[in-house]
Amino acid sequence: MILTTLEPRTRARTACAAGLTYHSPVTSSSCGSEEEWIAQVADGDADAFAHLYDAWSSRLFALILQIVVDRAQSEEVLQEVFLEVWRTAGSFSPARGSARAWLVTMARHRAIDRVRSSQSSRDRESRWRDYMPDVDLTLQQVEDRMEGEQVRRALEAVGEPYRSTIELAYFTGLTHREIARRTGTPLGTVKTRIRDGMARLRRELGVQP
Repeated sequence: MILTTLEPRTRARTACAAGLTYHSPVTSSSCGSEEEWIAQVADGDADAFAHLYDAWSSRLFALILQIVVDRAQSEEVLQEVFLEVWRTAGSFSPARGSARAWLVTMARHRAIDRVRSSQSSRDRESRWRDYMPDVDLTLQQVEDRMEGEQVRRALEAVGEPYRSTIELAYFTGLTHREIARRTGTPLGTVKTRIRDGMARLRRELGVQP
């Protein structure tokens, strides 16, 4: 079935039911913001869910693929993320953070969980470390040990240009190349800032490397 020929409600339902992935570019809609869509999803609004899926599936899929690497598994993780969105939308609170951060964090955690669950030996763990960026592993280590508020305070202490670069990488889902284009910074400099910034963040939080 060609998902792009269907109405938004049918596209999202068909994709989730069939285990397929419908990708569309991030768009804005007169129907509301991400926060409004999530509130409507919490009330069982399938149209709002379809708008959210259309707007965010491509970006979240790209983020998941960077972590999981395997495309088929990444598509499965994406479906798990949106099923979780449907089930837990009522728990989202704008007071605790933006919808963007909520979605990206959920996708990142699901992706890392998938990689962990598929490891069956030390050899597989070694291969994972080969293709997972060290900064991703470091961030998960930080998140496992520290509350979000502590991380935010530590990020403030890390200072610029590291803080904003880390936030773009981990809280908006942008790739290193996208960060370089958005900020007008050379790609190598972006990677260095993330690496050095995460080292500073570890020191601020007292996390061993």
